[in-house]
Amino acid sequence: MSIVMSTASVSAAERLDYWHEVIRQTYGQLASVRLAISTPADAPFHGTITTDRLGSIQVATTDADPLQVRQNARGPVGADTGYLSVCLQDRGVLVVDRNGDRTVLRPGTLTFFDTTRPYTVTYPDPFHMKVLQVPRWMLGVGEADLQHLAAVPIHADSGASALVIEFLSRLATRAGSHPPHIGDLLARNAADLLATLIAERLGRDVPDTGTDAATTALRLRIKAFIDRHLTDPGLSPQTIAAAHHISVRHLHRLFRAEDTTVSRWIQHRRLEACRRELGRLGRNVPAVTAVAHRFGFTSPAHFSRAFRAAYGMTPREWRTTAHRDQAQPAR
Repeated sequence: MSIVMSTASVSAAERLDYWHEVIRQTYGQLASVRLAISTPADAPFHGTITTDRLGSIQVATTDADPLQVRQNARGPVGADTGYLSVCLQDRGVLVVDRNGDRTVLRPGTLTFFDTTRPYTVTYPDPFHMKVLQVPRWMLGVGEADLQHLAAVPIHADSGASALVIEFLSRLATRAGSHPPHIGDLLARNAADLLATLIAERLGRDVPDTGTDAATTALRLRIKAFIDRHLTDPGLSPQTIAAAHHISVRHLHRLFRAEDTTVSRWIQHRRLEACRRELGRLGRNVPAVTAVAHRFGFTSPAHFSRAFRAAYGMTPREWRTTAHRDQAQPAR
């Protein structure tokens, strides 16, 4: 089901603050960085973001007035880098400035975006764009790769880029119309095409996973299932195996091939969800124990130990750091 957030729901005086919160809610990796949002005119700002789920991929479609968003510092230690943002510019021009390195993105182009480093994005005219947030585990994109790819416009000027841009654009337009099992398969197709495009841009061969395609597809469907059920206290290897009509032993073999276990993967994804939730600002900030319980941690002590082991600080220290950085105005 699509989620629509529009400035039409608030008064003109509150619209920029509202848009700031909409951006944070839509793009989880921005929950713990400082943003400055401004408009070039005194007239009331209008903007709408529609989000849909496609398996493990989130699709956000934005239709808005001219705008500038500035991030002058990296996020705090532990900022979420688990997703890669893929931007499709439909209408209007997007100007990206990364420490003086200026890129202009025109309609019909695709670009990969790194939200963890300082940047300024300017939309000088009304614009329409689609952003796909793709888990990096679906693509195998490292930090060094992203630095080569980030903010570089990719035009539909080759067989691979033309195919990927057309497919992703159509997919994003109809993202909310597919049942979950079809959405999972389409998300995998999208990730495969993006991996091919990335390999082409980096001058590499498309990586060989060394596994059967059906096995890979099954593992990805299971990971998407886990992401959708993180708040389910009954989520376990047994329930996952039953939902996919396989044995628990076979389920364990699937994750062993990636040098992890089902339980460790579930905990990893739950910790990521807790970290994003604790980093958010809002009028009703939930207690640490409430967030932990929501995502399946019944013991506060166990949650605190697991969080510290993963991120080097306690949940409360992370929340204090994230909220303090957000409270400091961007300059």
